[in-house]
Amino acid sequence: MSKVKFGQLIRERRRQSDLTQEQVARQVGTSTPYVGHLEAGKRHPSNEIVARLADALGLDRRELFLLANPHANALFNPPNHEQVNSAWDVFRNDGNLLRLHKVSDKEMNMLSQVALLGDVRSSRDFIYILNTVRQALLA
Repeated sequence: MSKVKFGQLIRERRRQSDLTQEQVARQVGTSTPYVGHLEAGKRHPSNEIVARLADALGLDRRELFLLANPHANALFNPPNHEQVNSAWDVFRNDGNLLRLHKVSDKEMNMLSQVALLGDVRSSRDFIYILNTVRQALLA
């Protein structure tokens, strides 16, 4: 099932509310053609227009903002722990890599704590972190 797009939601809600594009445009303070372009997905609204549309159509401002700006979801949603854990799993299960870099049990314990932070995306990142910590301890 595909997710509803911003323009589709605006059109559906406007029709449910028995409003014309002209009436919505008047409430929002924009032009009728602009509302049509938003519904057709041909224009991207400003944050102010999103807030006015939400108020005019009785929608949640935050949800409408996130629908208009899908890339912003990453700012509000926690990282995907499956991806974080998979990078850790790949690293800790790569015996050849661990032997090559002579990773000790104590270092593995430290790196497992780093993995919990959620920003490590590949096993190479763990090697970089390990070498950085090793260099810092030598200084």
